[in-house]
Formats: sequence, structure tokens, C-alpha cells
Amino acid sequence: MRIGIVCYPTFGGSGVLATELGKALAQKGHQVHFITYQQPVRLSAFIPNIFYHEVQVPTYPLFDFPPYETALASTMVNVIKNYNLDLLHVHYAIPHASAAYMAKKILHEEGYNIPVVTTLHGTDITLVGKDKMYAPVVSFSINKSDVITAVSNNLREETYATFDIRKEIEVIYNFIDVTRFNRKPLDAFKKVLAPKGERILLHASNFRQVKRVQDVVEVFYEVQKEIPAKLLFVGDGPERKTAEEYGHKLNIFDRMIFVGKQEQIEDIFAIADLFLLPSEYESFGLVALEAMASKVPVVSSNAGGLEEVNINGVTGFTANVGDVKTMSEKALDILKDDATLNGFRQRAFEHAQQFNMDEIIPQYEALYRRFCKDC
Repeated sequence: MRIGIVCYPTFGGSGVLATELGKALAQKGHQVHFITYQQPVRLSAFIPNIFYHEVQVPTYPLFDFPPYETALASTMVNVIKNYNLDLLHVHYAIPHASAAYMAKKILHEEGYNIPVVTTLHGTDITLVGKDKMYAPVVSFSINKSDVITAVSNNLREETYATFDIRKEIEVIYNFIDVTRFNRKPLDAFKKVLAPKGERILLHASNFRQVKRVQDVVEVFYEVQKEIPAKLLFVGDGPERKTAEEYGHKLNIFDRMIFVGKQEQIEDIFAIADLFLLPSEYESFGLVALEAMASKVPVVSSNAGGLEEVNINGVTGFTANVGDVKTMSEKALDILKDDATLNGFRQRAFEHAQQFNMDEIIPQYEALYRRFCKDC
């Protein structure tokens, strides 16, 4: 099949999932064309069957804001015609689904019929989509898609509750390459960060308010009072300063390590003992799944789709948003001895197998073939 994929090229979950999906499809022999404003961060090396098309947005004095959506739709039209694509798969509703509808209508006038699959990822529904400025366009463009998928049952229900969606939303879970994350820890790396054998707690995110990084610091504060521990932060964003200042306030900053954005996060997961994700909302929690595939148990909130990923008492524990006391107690329960920790590690890894790419990619291929029966 010849598949166009439209996504944000950033470290966010929607961009990561879209890029990994395209890479997996290319490895299976499909021709994949990425259409976005810059090369996706997970697309750093040459891969056969993958093509990248940059959306060029010309600037004119007339425009205070460059019309990206118009440029995106025009680029879609050109790529679909030039490479005879079979379908278009857009990730994140705004502006990709609406631009895809525009491209579809333009192509229809020229005798082309291009099916559009829209995958909803979370904040396109729960944050951006709820904004009254965008809601009518989000609802319209979703309904005009040929197929709608969501990355969790929770997001599916959130979408129905938020918008007047008159089509079936199919759930296809996020996925990972388990073999990528199932790595042996680099002992030298771990000894640098935890020279006295301290437990390593990890948080990775884009440091937005919804991630509640102050709660991460509070949980660590309670844990380190009981056992020797270090807190490792991966990523960057607006709330990093909040975490740093709170660490100083609690006099634990010397036990906190910030390493910034990292592409090879699997090497970092491999040395961690516990992953913390106290988010206010997660449509799925892909980073938690990556931790579990690395044999790292998770303590998280029970918000959104997290309970579909992190099974309470099995792969880790969940608690209500903001319940730092319970999260701290459960973290200590996991970390109290090696036997308990190793049990959680193994169960987390076993559960992650359900989301392995070998289980999920065929679901997308089957969906595509409903529109590409001769492919």
C-alpha cells in the first residue's frame, strides 16, 4: 500500500506513535509518505520505503500568522497525486483532519478519491477540541473522516461525550516495539547516577502543567525519607523550573537529576526502578507503557486511559489525581525489597506484551485494506 501519514513531528505521543507506525509499515513493505512541517524526531535515519515531504509555508506581509492549514492541504494534494497514494492517515484532529477534508474535496473535483483515516490522541479532544473557537471545526472534520480511531476506550468515550460524533470510533491501542525497550541496564551508567546503589525513580514528559511535576517531586521527597533514592527527570518544558524550585525548597535538589530531552530513552529506562506519572489526564500513557516494556513498574494517577495501561496492584499502582500520600506509600511498597520489586518488574513486562507492535500493526493494516482491497 501507498500510505500518507500526517502528524506533528515532535516528542509528543501523537507524533511518536505516527512515526513508529510509519516505520513499522515500511519494514513490512508498504510505501509511507510523511507530510509535516519538519522531519519527525523519531525519523532520524534513512529507512527504505519512507519518504518525507516538508510543508512549506510562504510568508507574506498580509498575514499576521502564516496559513499553515492551507499550505498543508495543498501539500497533501500534491503528494497524493504525484505518488498515487491509496489513503491518508492523519494523527491529531487539529489541523490535520480539517486540512485532509479540504484536500479530499479538491481531489474529488479532479476525479481522485482518497480515503481519510483520523486517529484521535488526547488533547486534540480533551483540551484543544473543547475550546469553543475550535470545537465546530473539530466535530465537523472528525465526522467527515472515512474512519475514526482512538488510542484508548477512555478517549473514545470522551470524544462521544464532548462532540456530536455520528460515526463509530474504533479503538486501536498505542503500541511499542518491546524488543527496543527490553534492554540490559548499563551498570557504569547506573553507578554514575546512583553510586551507593540508590533506587532510581524516573519521570519523563514535556513538563506541561497537566503532568503535575510538583507531585513527582513530592512523591520522591516522601520516598527518599525512607530509602536511599535518586530522582531522574527526562524531557523539558514550562514546568521544569517549578520542579527545580520545589526541589530546592524541600532541600532534595542534590538528589534530583535533569538530563533534558533524550531520543535514546530506552537506555535510561533500563536503569530505572520505578516510573512516576501523576498526570491530571492521559488519553493512554505511552511513556508508561515504554517503562513497563523496560521492566519498570509504574505509579500513576488513574486519570483518563492510564488504568487501561497500568493495572493497579499488578504492573504498579494507580491513585486519584493529586493523592501524593497514596502514591508515595505505593512507591515504597514496590521498592521496599528486591523480591517485591522484581515481581512488579516481571508483571509489568508481561502486560506490555499485549501492546507490542506485532499485535497492533496488523489491526491498522486490516483497517487500511477495507479501502484498498487490491493492495
